[in-house]
Amino acid sequence: MSDRVPESRSVPKRKTRLSLVWVVPIIAAVVGLWVTVARILSEGPKIEIVMKTAEGLEAGKTKLRYNGVDVGEVTAIRLSDDHASVIATAQMAPHTEGFLLEDTHFWVVRPRISGANVSGLGTLISGAYIGMEIGQSKQTRREFQALAEPPVIASDVPGRYFELESPDLGSLESGTPIFFRRLQVGQVTAYELSKDGQSFAIKVFVNAPYDQYVTANTRFWHAGGIDVSLSANGLSVQTQSFLSILIGGIAFETPATGPVLPAAETGTHFDLFSNRANAFKPAAHDPQTYVVIFRESVRGLDVGAPVEFRGIPIGEVTNVTARVDARTLTFLAPVTIRLDPQRLGVQVSGLAQGQDLETVRRALIDSLVAHGVRAQLQSGNLLTGSRLISLDFYANTPPAHVDWSASPPELPTIPGQLEAIETQIASIIRKLDAVPIKGVVDDLRKAIVQADGTLASAQGALDNAGNLVGPSSPLSAQMESTMQELSRAAQSLRVLADYLERHPEALIRGKPGEAK
Repeated sequence: MSDRVPESRSVPKRKTRLSLVWVVPIIAAVVGLWVTVARILSEGPKIEIVMKTAEGLEAGKTKLRYNGVDVGEVTAIRLSDDHASVIATAQMAPHTEGFLLEDTHFWVVRPRISGANVSGLGTLISGAYIGMEIGQSKQTRREFQALAEPPVIASDVPGRYFELESPDLGSLESGTPIFFRRLQVGQVTAYELSKDGQSFAIKVFVNAPYDQYVTANTRFWHAGGIDVSLSANGLSVQTQSFLSILIGGIAFETPATGPVLPAAETGTHFDLFSNRANAFKPAAHDPQTYVVIFRESVRGLDVGAPVEFRGIPIGEVTNVTARVDARTLTFLAPVTIRLDPQRLGVQVSGLAQGQDLETVRRALIDSLVAHGVRAQLQSGNLLTGSRLISLDFYANTPPAHVDWSASPPELPTIPGQLEAIETQIASIIRKLDAVPIKGVVDDLRKAIVQADGTLASAQGALDNAGNLVGPSSPLSAQMESTMQELSRAAQSLRVLADYLERHPEALIRGKPGEAK
């Protein structure tokens, strides 16, 4: 029997193979992870758009479009925390990160009519969508405030913006056309009321290459409707186009005279005039203010009415007021006028040492007044009843002078044409009242009685003479003719007396139908 004891040895454990049951889930997890990562990497960014209303929008259907291409989709719509607005969450398409800049704009596209523009008609069939305009900023953004209205001009359209100021908006609105020589070259993009409420700031866009014709001395004016004027050349009717008659418009033009200036910079400010005449009216140079006081009705005389000197416009009316003279209790109408001395063509040069321009102007006004220059109300248009103030030389006027210590100085006046006619009519009526018509008729009747007595005496004398002369003698025939003339004269006096008693005004006007 052997004494050997068995030895123990460590045997390495045999590795267990992975069961095939786990292969499929692992592969599925890897594929799912890869798909998820790929989807996340392939999706565009999510953004939020705040707007006033979600009318026409629907989550999962409403698209975001840029130049007609779908670049995103609305995935959710909810109210803001304060319930004052709507927040739309949108999933952008891949590779659109460069679109979401600080000055990128979004708006809801619906059917819209603005000015001469009609847009969004396609949404009547396809439904509303969200449009966008890519900005130029370098800063990115994920939250946006939607515009209330789509921009009138796309950011990539060549041209320039200008600002106009007008006390009256008229028929202007976003999209109103702008004309240059009756060619539509731009449109109104926006407007707002100034903080003081006295004027409107109007933003306009002029397309290239027509923006080069806008210079520092360009004039803009309201061109809506029809401009009708009646002058010595006849009736003139002007309009920019049929479109401007319907919706209004703005026109601009640069004066042909004067230096040629470079094109105005973007954002240059211009005044918007009411019409072309006012736009090209020469600017007043050192205007002088005066007052003229009328004692007659100033109906038809409005602020802005012209002041003329022998038909030459030299100023305008700036204020019309009323006043009662406490001493005489008479009604007065003070009218403030502003005159431009240079419109008279007066050029002062070679002033003496120590003599200023104001002294020369006062001396000129004093000389004109001393030679009979007076202010008078005249009719400016018989159809509209508008009136103007005319300065002219009038003979046989009472002496007058200008009190330069008053502010403003007062220029002398004479009654207007209508008042002068009324004065003449009143004078005629007073003369008519002064005519002793009754006395004239009584004198005529006395003359008739005397004529009848004379005729009776003559008839008696004729009878006595008939006894002395023969019936066929020339003296008898002559006496008979005289008696007939006296009878006809007496009859005419009776007819005249009867007619004057019925028509006493004939002493002034004569019988109707008679040549004057």
